[in-house]
Formats: sequence, C-alpha cells, structure tokens
Amino acid sequence: MTSKTTVKTKKTGKKRATPKKNLVIVESPAKAKTIEKYLGRSYKVVASVGHIRDLKKSSMSIDFDNNYEPQYINIRGKGPLINSLKKEAKNAKQVFLASDPDREGEAISWHLAHILDLDPKGKNRVVFNEITKDAVKNAFVEPRQIDMNLVDAQQARRVLDRIVGYSISPILWKKVKKGLSAGRVQSVALKLIIDRENEIKAFKPEEYWSIDGFFKKGTKKFQASFYGLNGKKVKLKNNADVKEVLARIKSDEFLVSKVEKKERKRNAPLPYTTSSLQQDAANKINFRTRKTMMVAQQLYEGIRLGSRGQQGLITYMRTDSTRISPVAQNDAANFISEHFGDRYAKHGNRVRNASGAQDAHEAIRPSNVSQTPESIAKYLDKDQLKLYTLIWNRFVASQMTAAVFDTMKVNLEQNGVRFTANGSQVKFDGYLAVYNDSDKNKMLPDMAEGDTVKKVSTNPEQHFTQPPARYSEATLIKTLEENGVGRPSTYAPTLETIQKRYYVKLAAKRFEPTELGEIVNSLILEFFPDIVDVKFTAEMEGKLDQVEEGQEQWQQVIDSFYKPFEKELTKAETEIEKIQIKDEPAGFDCDVCGHPMVIKLGRYGKFYACSNFPECHNTKAITKEIGVTCPLCQKGQVIERKTKRNRIFYGCDRYPECDFTSWDKPVGRSCPKSGDFLVEKKVRGGGKQVICSSDACDYKEEIVK
Repeated sequence: MTSKTTVKTKKTGKKRATPKKNLVIVESPAKAKTIEKYLGRSYKVVASVGHIRDLKKSSMSIDFDNNYEPQYINIRGKGPLINSLKKEAKNAKQVFLASDPDREGEAISWHLAHILDLDPKGKNRVVFNEITKDAVKNAFVEPRQIDMNLVDAQQARRVLDRIVGYSISPILWKKVKKGLSAGRVQSVALKLIIDRENEIKAFKPEEYWSIDGFFKKGTKKFQASFYGLNGKKVKLKNNADVKEVLARIKSDEFLVSKVEKKERKRNAPLPYTTSSLQQDAANKINFRTRKTMMVAQQLYEGIRLGSRGQQGLITYMRTDSTRISPVAQNDAANFISEHFGDRYAKHGNRVRNASGAQDAHEAIRPSNVSQTPESIAKYLDKDQLKLYTLIWNRFVASQMTAAVFDTMKVNLEQNGVRFTANGSQVKFDGYLAVYNDSDKNKMLPDMAEGDTVKKVSTNPEQHFTQPPARYSEATLIKTLEENGVGRPSTYAPTLETIQKRYYVKLAAKRFEPTELGEIVNSLILEFFPDIVDVKFTAEMEGKLDQVEEGQEQWQQVIDSFYKPFEKELTKAETEIEKIQIKDEPAGFDCDVCGHPMVIKLGRYGKFYACSNFPECHNTKAITKEIGVTCPLCQKGQVIERKTKRNRIFYGCDRYPECDFTSWDKPVGRSCPKSGDFLVEKKVRGGGKQVICSSDACDYKEEIVK
C-alpha cells in the first residue's frame, strides 16, 4: 500500500491523499538540483552541505579510556538544517543517503543515519561515480547498507590526525608561538621542502662541456653531439678535454660507421587520477591545486547545458584509480572509430591499478565522451573549459592505439672521435591525434654505413651542473604520491595549510621554507621522528587502507601508534626549551610614539610593529614599491602587497583613501589605443608581455624573454 499524506484542495477545502515522496540526501545543493531532475516527482533531493557531526574544536574529543571512542557533536550552526532534515525524513516514504563515493562520503551517510535514527543495517546507501541520468537511476535499483569498513577507515584517519594535531600543536604554541599547528601529512610535506632546500644549499656546481657538431649529407644539414673516443663514452670535464678532442679532428670528412633504424611505439598515457590531474593542470594550464579541485567539483556536480538541462560532466574527481568501466571503454571505442577511424580505437583495453588504489572508483573521465569540449564550450566559463578539455583529451587518448615512430640512430667517426645523431618521424599518430605530447619530428637525411658526411662546424659549450629544483605544487604532490604519503583528498588542504601557517612561501611558483617552518620542522624531527618519517607515514596510510578492506580494527591501528607517541609527548613537554624568535630592527621609528619599529613574524608573514607594544599598537605591512605612480589617484605609489593566501597583488600606498588594486603589475605607461594603464603579464615559457588592463582593449606588446 502506498504511503500517503493529506492536503486541502483549494476549491472544496476537503482533504485529499497525496503519495509520500522518497527523500534523497546528498552533500551539495548544486548536486541536489541535478539529481532531483533525473529521479522525477516521486523523489525529493536535499543537501546536508557536507558533514553534520564532527569532533569538538575546543577539545581533543577522544575518549582514551574507552577504546579511543570519538565524541561527536552536531556542528555548530547546523541546528536548523538538522531539524529540517529530521522533518523531511519523518514525512518521507523512504530515505536514501547519496553522499560522495569515498570514505568521507560514507562517514557523512553514517552520521546522517545516526541523526535521522535510520536502521544502520538498512539498505539506504546509494553511490554513483558520475552524475548522469543512467548512473543515478541505476544506483537506486540496488541500494546497499552503509559500509562500516569505509566509515571506520575515515574515523581512524580523523582520530589519528586529531591526536597528532591536538597533542603537538599546544606544545608548539607554548614553546614557539601561538597559532602554529602540526599534522601527519603536512609535517612530511614540510620536511620534504626543507630537505630539498638543504640539498640546494649544499650543492656544489661542477663544470662540464658539450660539443655540438653540424654536418651535411648532400644538401641536407643535421646536428650530432660528441659521444666519446675510440668507441667509449667520454665526459668532457674542462676546456682542455675539449681541445684534445678537437685536435684529433684532421678534416671535415666523417665516416658513417653505423646506422640503426627501428620502429618504436609509444603507448597512450593512462587516464587521470586526482594526483596526475593536479600535476597536469599546474603544468599545462597554470592552475593551483586548490583551483583544480574547485573547478573539477563544479564539472562533477553539474553544469546547465541549455535545453539539455543540468548535467554532470566528469566522474568523481577524488580517486587514485586508473580503471575505466567496460561501458565507458565501449563508448570511447565507438566514438574514436567514428571520428578518427577504426585503427585508432583500442578495443577491450584493461588497465591494472597501482597497488593500494581504491578499485571501487574509476579514473577521472568525461561522463559522456560524445560531449566534446567544442560542443559544450559556450556553456562553460574559461576555467571550466580548460579543465574539461584537459580531462576529455587525456581520456580519449588513453583509449586510443599507440603512436608509431620510425627512428634512426647514426654514428659518425673520424680518428677515434665519435658523434651521434638521432632522428625520428611519426609513422602513425595514434593517440597523438588528440593528445600531442611528442617532440617535433627531427628527421635525418638518408644514410648508409660506409657513407661520408661533411662537417660544417663544431660548437663547444661550457655548462655547470644545476642544483635540484625547489618543489612546485605539482612536483610536491607527485613526490608525496610516489612515497605513499596522503591520499587524493588530502593533497590540496595539505599544501594550503603549510602556506597558511607561514611554514613555507611560494616564490616563482616554487616552495621556499621560512625561518618559522625550519624551527617547527627541527622540533618535530628531534622529538617526534615518526611523524616526519616518510616510510612510517606511508605504512600508516597502508594500515588505513587495510581498515577499509576489513583486515584491521581501526582502534588497534590507533593504539599501536598512540602508545609510543604518548612517551614522545611526555619527553617533549619537559625537554623542549622555549624558543624566542627575535625581532629584527626595521631601521625607522614609529610615527605614533617615536619608539623604534621592529620586524615581527605573524601568522601571514612578516610585518612592521612598534617596539613599545603593548603601550603602542602601531603596525604596518611590509611593502615593496615598484616605481610606478598610482594610475587611479595619480598621487600615491603602487606597492606590492600580499593576500592572506600569500598571493601577490598591487595597490596604492594611499589606501584606504585610494582603492586601486590590480593582480597584474602596472608598468607606468598608458595604452596607446584606449588610454587605460598597461600591465605586465607572465606568459608560458618564462616570458612577459605588456597588455592593456582593459578587457575591452586588445593592445599587446611583443613578449620579452
């Protein structure tokens, strides 16, 4: 019998029965709209807006005497939402929990079940990897129970991170300064950055030389590089070595001693995981990690495509899996065959996941491969289009056949001196038809063993070995992933936290540790070595995975960590001496009281403050003039400033009297076309271009490298 409620009709005022609706609870309001449209009138979809219960912020909230039981409370400010959800659930025919398909989403569903007094063993959990009509409807055909292994894995991580953070942070507050924090993954990330900085400081450059030779076979010129002497590879350490080699070359005639021709295949790259998407987005479209995840969330939850309505454009974006569903593989093969030809399509492709990857998830891919970036471009903003294009191209390429190259390697010899030349040409482009990550063709003239070629010139060049590069967001994420530290959902918040705490700063898009970061790292390294040990942290991630798989009890994982950690805490409390971060003299006096100003270290970096504090509270931001008069008020000077997230922008030093701001650096000249001020904009490849600050003006000057 259908469950019903009663409502009064307008005409008669009599009550008539109306069927009750099924209630579906998702995490985000944007997703709720899309899903409700797919499910139809018998369903009502509402959003929990993330978690509704969590540990208290004001205390540890873990009962150590009761098997590490977490003490959850309803999140402050969510009372009205919780009451609304309870009311909706009470009037619903059935309640379905449809939060995200990962540990965090499973935990949100578990908390909702507790709040709404649902049967924990009831089949009320639905999951879908993509927000498309078919995927959503299929998920409701076979709802399942809440997976307590997933919930326990999330609880274990939450409790573990709370123990570390709420135990070490107060010590840092007491011994160093207020506002500091420590965490498992963030401490490892900080140590990696500082270790790299120490490598750079300790690096001693070594001299080496190269010799490029320019040769001619008939009328065709080509380039070859010095290889060695008498068949053995030789490193040129100095100019004397170079002179010795050049002295052995007696004429311009070189013998072609060996020609090696091969056919080489290059397989398509795998589809994106969270980590590889973040890395490529940073390298190819200049997205910060946080921005990548924000835009990916929008694409996943749904974009309105005109008359087609709201549609989720990509699969779930937090995944370490490279698996593709058979249905998606088949759709891709048909699309590729139709648009590129059957020889480009890779049928029945099977991808094995990396060890430890969550195979329940798929890789990040378009929900519908037929929705090409070009076909939906008018519905997306420029950032959404850039990221969707990246994801679509990578997925389609991953389902295409290998590119085939004809390669050629040639040895050129004279008097024991050997030069080698390499050339290649695309024989069949395969996946390169949509995802061209190949070098340009570099063909050599046709040669055979015994031929002679003519040397045109030689170009010796001095080099020095370079220190390892500082980590960018992309390379740090790659290193964390390679070492098994953290998981897809942790990378973006980890990088954000170490910058917010001013442990590191970004300079030229590379991480540099601050003095504060080095102090915190040295204390944690000395007193809590396991916390910053890459191997230990990776092993702990492995144990959390085992909890998810039902092979470990989460309380036992916590207990095995906490007992030795508790001893380290006791030792740290007694042995760490208070560290005084000395103020630097600023070199000028306070304009309020006349006392000397000093440079202090705050939460968002260094600033000027009066040394007469607390009697005088005068503070000033540390600014850098760029030698340009403010284009708005024509009185002040433009200065370089920073946001709380350490992003550089430019403003007038007369603020708040003048509110001029610009993300791009003004150059002090007016546009010859519009009269607006010109700005300097960075472009790919390390160059800079001067453009007009007005979006309506297309004036540009040549790129300066």
